Amino acid sequence: MKLLKKTRARLGIVSEFWAYMRVRKKWWLGPILFVLVLLGLFIVLTEGSAIAPFIYTLF
Repeated sequence: MKLLKKTRARLGIVSEFWAYMRVRKKWWLGPILFVLVLLGLFIVLTEGSAIAPFIYTLF
């Protein structure tokens, strides 16, 4: 039950962000957020792997 509440809260944030972009016509925020999420996932998923030294050269 607690997990369901956390998931609902996260989806609430996503839906509020979507409503903000729709109402305020801030469509340029979508691609920026998408790239940030992809970079974050890339860093988390490759942590401790053989690719890790190459990630540090990007930054």
